[in-house]
Amino acid sequence: MQLGIFARSFPGTTPLAVMAAAKAAGFDAVHYNFSCSGLPALPERVDAATCAAIVDAARQTGIGIAGLSGTYNMAHPDPLVRHDGARRLRAVIAAAARIGAPIVTLCSGTRDARDQWRAHPDNASDAAWTDMIAAMRDALAEAETQGVDLGVEPELANIVVDAAAAERLLAELRSPRLKIVLDPANLFETASDGTRRAVIADAIRRLGPHIAMAHAKDRAPDGGFVAAGSGVVDFAELVARLRAEGFDGPLVAHGCTADEAAGVARHLRAAGV
Repeated sequence: MQLGIFARSFPGTTPLAVMAAAKAAGFDAVHYNFSCSGLPALPERVDAATCAAIVDAARQTGIGIAGLSGTYNMAHPDPLVRHDGARRLRAVIAAAARIGAPIVTLCSGTRDARDQWRAHPDNASDAAWTDMIAAMRDALAEAETQGVDLGVEPELANIVVDAAAAERLLAELRSPRLKIVLDPANLFETASDGTRRAVIADAIRRLGPHIAMAHAKDRAPDGGFVAAGSGVVDFAELVARLRAEGFDGPLVAHGCTADEAAGVARHLRAAGV
């Protein structure tokens, strides 16, 4: 299992700066975001020089590229917004192939027009699911052309709200390029210890063969997000359950600051990564 971190946890707009910081904090890999190259997170285009700088920074630092962020609101209520996001995502997928990123991570979306990570009452509608599926099919066509996987994360505020919805997505699209990103802290908000453990265990059991990446952020008892090791998630149990399902991919720290990063790396190493 490889220990990674979101590259944008560190300040800087050059890949060498953020990868060097990740290495110094004790990580093996980064989940890269084009904001770390001084571009929008979902750029309209990615030129050859940008890709070369990322590859060179990885070589110089010995840091792997665990994945690349490609999130946009795949269920936005405005079809023009969805179309623009899909166009930009295709550019990111093509860039992922050039830099050797094995997976591009997605947002299954929400009907909230302002915040792609905020829930909306219409998220459970057939129309929202249909729009999201159409966006996924478009992305998968490019991913299959480029030889890159796409990762969808069950997220309480999104259309793919839980492990059951992720199973439905996998069954409907039936693409070997479609994978799951599992973040235990996105499967509950507040829950008893027993309920929390059961929800995480059930998600790993249901989705295990399809999990290509795991994320490591935590929840405070009041439901707020905190850095891994500062909340209620038992990461030693998480790592053990993932290994038992045959997972040997990257566990990527998320939701921590640059100042917290080294402590998060130590906590996750102690948990068995």
